[in-house]
Amino acid sequence: MPLIHPMPNPVAIQLGPLAVHWYGLMYMLAFILFLLVGRIRLRQPHIAAAGWKFDDLEDMLFYGVLGVVIGGRLGEVIFYQPLYYAQNPLEIVAVWKGGMSYHGGFLGVLLALALWARKAKRNVLDVYDLIAPLVPLGYACGRIGNFINAELWGRVADPSLPWAMIWPNVDRLPRHPSPLYQALVDGVLAFILLWLYARKARPRLAVGAMYVLLYGCARFFTEYFREPDWTVYVFNLPVSAGQVLSLPMILFGLCALYFSYHSEKHV
Repeated sequence: MPLIHPMPNPVAIQLGPLAVHWYGLMYMLAFILFLLVGRIRLRQPHIAAAGWKFDDLEDMLFYGVLGVVIGGRLGEVIFYQPLYYAQNPLEIVAVWKGGMSYHGGFLGVLLALALWARKAKRNVLDVYDLIAPLVPLGYACGRIGNFINAELWGRVADPSLPWAMIWPNVDRLPRHPSPLYQALVDGVLAFILLWLYARKARPRLAVGAMYVLLYGCARFFTEYFREPDWTVYVFNLPVSAGQVLSLPMILFGLCALYFSYHSEKHV
């Protein structure tokens, strides 16, 4: 018998007119994990030798938060629901209700950290290599927030699947709990693989490129279990919105890794 999504109240704490949402708390947890895992990364010999300090991480987090929120929201508006937000423009700022595009947030963070690198007089590729292993667990937190909000539900599943789940806000059909799949595969598994890879010194850009490749491949896979926002057909094969946006990441990751290892100047 399928499980039933618990449909929890999206508001975790209500203090008079002030409402603290679970989705916002998941983002806060993501930022805390960034600093906690970052402190461990700073102790790795090749990172410490490069002169990175905890103050650098705190500064980058400030820039990164702006990039995540602004880029993630604009990505949701542009990539996924342009017609809805065109008709409801005031909803664009209602980030506490959920609706953040990872790909938009990714681009926003890249731009924000490029600005920080310029200010700090650091090579931007070194910045990306430093923080890449700190990103996946934050992504996992965001997907748990999506699950609490009962959004990004999965495709219809075989009723015999032990963890098939009915989402009462959608229909009465058993579905894959796709946000949890993405939290585990795109987030936790990607973190483990990238952390192991980044423990040793790598050529400049290699760690950042490896994250882009790992995430792109993981997201392309987990999209098969998520109800697509929209679909296009390539050689008569359906490709979901998330897969369309992940393909450039896979190609870029492969090309960047090749460039990193074959560049004449390894730093």
